[in-house]
Amino acid sequence: MTASIEWQGPHCPAPLRDYPHVVLGHGGGGRLSTELIEQVFLAAYGDKQTLLGDSTPLTLPSQRIAVSTDSFVVRPLFFPGGSIGDLAINGTVNDLAMSGAQPFCLTAGFILEEGLPIEHLVRIVEDMARAARAAGVRIVAGDTKVVERGHGDGCYINTTGIGMLPADRQISINRAQAGDRVLVSGTLGDHSMAIMSVREGLEFESAIRSDTASVCELVHQLIAACPGVRALRDPTRGGLAATLNEIAEASRCGIELDEQAIPVNEVVRSACEFLGLDPLQAANEGKFVAIVPADEADQALATLRAHPLGQFAAIIGQVIKDDHHLVVARTAMGAHRIVPKPLGEQLPRIC
Repeated sequence: MTASIEWQGPHCPAPLRDYPHVVLGHGGGGRLSTELIEQVFLAAYGDKQTLLGDSTPLTLPSQRIAVSTDSFVVRPLFFPGGSIGDLAINGTVNDLAMSGAQPFCLTAGFILEEGLPIEHLVRIVEDMARAARAAGVRIVAGDTKVVERGHGDGCYINTTGIGMLPADRQISINRAQAGDRVLVSGTLGDHSMAIMSVREGLEFESAIRSDTASVCELVHQLIAACPGVRALRDPTRGGLAATLNEIAEASRCGIELDEQAIPVNEVVRSACEFLGLDPLQAANEGKFVAIVPADEADQALATLRAHPLGQFAAIIGQVIKDDHHLVVARTAMGAHRIVPKPLGEQLPRIC
């Protein structure tokens, strides 16, 4: 006889912020996303040791690997600098790289909407193939489903990536220590503003292009030059603000930023000011944050800047002792402001 199972709501001591239904903010990478993951998914099949990293290291009998899964629902499907196709590949391999893994292969599942032009699908798939070759990975399995017109917004893509991980490599968002330096590999907000410009039909003084790219080669050059790298994270949904708050919370420390040192393209900065958006919360798809020991910071910066994808890299702050695990920014006036973890996301459907 099969026992019946009754769903009795999230297994958590507190409700999901009084939201009885899923809202867009639950997919935005901020506090609502964290609560949904912790109070619904991890409560059901996670454990207390699970960290909300980009990928999860697993030890097999003869090989240590990293596994990551992701879904892509960006709107529009094509945007300046990329498409949902190369975004799906780059986003997946970058998540693997954030644990120090060498991406090896991935799968791709497609949810297609009835009526999607075949020429659009061909372009998406060709973009995926080109990005996979550039990242040095193979697409080894896939699946395709089609839903009725009006139910799929063209195309959604789900991926799972597998990467090879050296047995002695320990890079995790819970390893930051007071005194460490915080680096970012390049300018922030490019992807968000590229999507916004197309979605809203906006024109700025010069074109803004998405930064979607594989950062795997750059990450592995950094690790080779600076073996003490403690943490890596790509600031996608929720941007730099969400990423640094996650690191501070996981490592039980604080982070102090020099706001003037944070690289933002001037056109992107102007666009954010015009639209009332914060570039620290804007999504990125070809950048990453690195936490390194202070004595390796200069070498890390030089290594990043020597690569085309890291030419605008900067040291933007340091890890500090703080029982409240806050991220704070020192402004141009010398004052300090708290950089909170965003509740949801400034711009939904960004990746």
